[in-house]
Order: sequence, then structure tokens, then C-alpha cells
Amino acid sequence: MFKILIAEDDYKIRQLFGRVLSKQGYTVKGVSNGKEALLAIEQEYYDIIISDVMMPVMDGYELIRALRDSGNNIPVLMITAKAEFDDMRQGFLAGTDDYMVKPINVNEMVIRVGALLRRAQMMNERRQVIGGTILECDSLTVITNDESIVLPQKEFMLLYKMVSFPGKIFTRQQMMDDIWGYESSSDTHTVDVHIGRLRDKFRSNPDFEIVTIRGIGFKVVKK
Repeated sequence: MFKILIAEDDYKIRQLFGRVLSKQGYTVKGVSNGKEALLAIEQEYYDIIISDVMMPVMDGYELIRALRDSGNNIPVLMITAKAEFDDMRQGFLAGTDDYMVKPINVNEMVIRVGALLRRAQMMNERRQVIGGTILECDSLTVITNDESIVLPQKEFMLLYKMVSFPGKIFTRQQMMDDIWGYESSSDTHTVDVHIGRLRDKFRSNPDFEIVTIRGIGFKVVKK
């Protein structure tokens, strides 16, 4: 079960987020500022942080910088009342993974949390094996029969995602959200281009093939 830490000084908002996420099956803890969030992380593992920007004692920017400076790469969804581009830019430069502007649509928040968790889970596992083919996340390398190929990051992550769940169909939009990010301005045609390149490179692979499900998306199947 995934564990979520909410850093938000507004008690009512913190409670609302907690209720919504708990109904989705997540374990949730709430704190009122960045300093309390850091203390909570020292005491217990969390899979993701949802953090407000404007908080007393330690704000959201300071919290994220403290995490990244210490080498902690926990995914962070930043919540703010500021919609200006410079504020968003400051958040991403500090190290946030995603960004939402108040008032928050809680259903959209749930979608974004799920996407961040899927991306983090893919990265944490670091390695996938399908038949005799090995995908090494750290080097973006695919190894088959002692032959290896290094892929561009987006291509590797697309293949890694599908190989992690052989037989599962992924829609183009799912792939865009998980690989390019929820805020990406690219359209879903980008996925088709990358899938085409992967097909060309692994057409003769003995362990898997990439299958198009017309009108829906793609999947990897074992041979």
C-alpha cells in the first residue's frame, strides 16, 4: 500500500485531501509545514509528498530543496495558489515533479498522484527481464544474447513500461502522462513515433514484440 505525506497548513484542505486519497486505498499522513514534513520522512518511509507552497516555518520550495540537496528523490506534487509561470518555474527548478494550482480538482489530483507513483515505481525497480532480454534502467540499455543497445530515454521508458506488464494494454494518453509528464504540450502522436522507432530496433527480438491495439494503444507480448 502506498503511503502519502501531505504538507499543508490549511487544516480543512489537509483533511479533504486525506479523505479523498484514503478512499483510493492510500495511507495518508498530514503535517502543517515543511519542517514537520522532514521530521516525518526521517521517522517513516513515504512514496510521495503533496506539498503546499506557502507554509509557515518552512515553505514548499525550501522543503523540496532540502530533500533534493540530501539526495532524496521522493516524488513531490506541489500545490499552490500562484498561477504565474515564474512561480511554476521556481517550483520545477527546486525539484518538484508536478504542479497544481488552487482551487484543486481532487479527481485530477488523484490522477496525477497515480501517474507520479507509477513513474517512481518504474524507476525504483531499475531492471526488467523478459525471456532472455534484460532492460537496465540505470544505463538505458537493452541486452539480448550478449548484444546491447543504448536507447534514448523516452524510448527506453516506453519499452520499460510495457515490458514491466507484458500483455497489458497502455493507451497513448497513459504513456504521455507517465513518460512525458502530465504538463507536457506534446500530442499523443509523439508516442506513435517513438513506438515506431522501437519496433524497427527490436523487430527481430526473440523474446517479445510490440503490438498495436487499434484505436486504443499498445502492449508488449512474449513470444
